[in-house]
Amino acid sequence: MTISTDTGTPESVSDERRPIMLELVDESGRTTGTSEKLAAHRAPGVLHRAFSVFLLDGRGRLLLQRRSLSKYHSPGVWSNTCCGHPYPGEQPFAAAARRVGEELGLSPSLMREAGTVSYHHPDPISGLVEREYNHLFVGLVDREVNPDPEEIHETLLVDPEGLERARAEGTFSVWFPTVLDAVRPALRELPNGDVW
Repeated sequence: MTISTDTGTPESVSDERRPIMLELVDESGRTTGTSEKLAAHRAPGVLHRAFSVFLLDGRGRLLLQRRSLSKYHSPGVWSNTCCGHPYPGEQPFAAAARRVGEELGLSPSLMREAGTVSYHHPDPISGLVEREYNHLFVGLVDREVNPDPEEIHETLLVDPEGLERARAEGTFSVWFPTVLDAVRPALRELPNGDVW
């Protein structure tokens, strides 16, 4: 299952015509093959490996990002600090650290694994499907972000009340509620994360 019509911005791929490949997995997270990124997200979707990062600042506020308006998938919606897909054979932790650096221009002062969650969420706006075996990571950020405008339109630091206001006022990614619920116990274990 490989096509080469991905019109999105490649994730650190020097040749933009080269298709971005994802790692397909079974329900237990075992690798079963590879697929081109856009093909894996076309309905009905193919289960593939992904990651989601949630970073808190020193006051326990969650760093959110609003995805770039130019993205072909879920443009302009709010979501967690960083998310993406490991390349085939790339460890999820390494991929998460790489993408935090590429998207936000920083390294977390702490980042650790926080479990996995699987979901199957169609996106009614794009028609694409998020069918992912998602590795969760939590951590701390202790300096200003320097977002890549190709990836991130804006960022916001929120406490739980601020998050509820943001969710009432703006559109969030279809996967956000699922990954937030799954990662809350790990967020509460971080310094100043007990509010979550």
